[in-house]
Amino acid sequence: MGFANQQKMMKQMQKMQANIAKLQEELEEMTVEASAGGGVVRCVMSCKYEVKELEISPELLDPAELDMLQDLLIAAFNEACRMAQDKAAAEMAKITGNVRIPGLI
Repeated sequence: MGFANQQKMMKQMQKMQANIAKLQEELEEMTVEASAGGGVVRCVMSCKYEVKELEISPELLDPAELDMLQDLLIAAFNEACRMAQDKAAAEMAKITGNVRIPGLI
C-alpha cells in the first residue's frame, strides 16, 4: 500500500471517527416510542436507553390490576430498548458502512 493510499485511508478513518462522535451525541436526542396493552402504557426512550416519558392510562390504576400493570411496564420498557438499539445500530451503519468497529454501538 503506497503512502498516498495510507494518507487517504487515514483521512477516511478520521472523518468516520468525527461522524461517529457526532452520532453518539445525536443519539442522546433521538427517541423511540413503544406501547403495550393496546396503548394503555406508553414509553418514550432515548437511543441512549434513558426513559424520557412514561404514560399510564388511568383505567389501569385499580390495585387489583397491579400485576398486569407491572407486566405491561416491563413489556413497554423492553420494546423501547429494542427499538432504541435497532435505531442506534441503523444510524451507526450509515456511517460505518456496516463495518463492525469494536467498542461502538
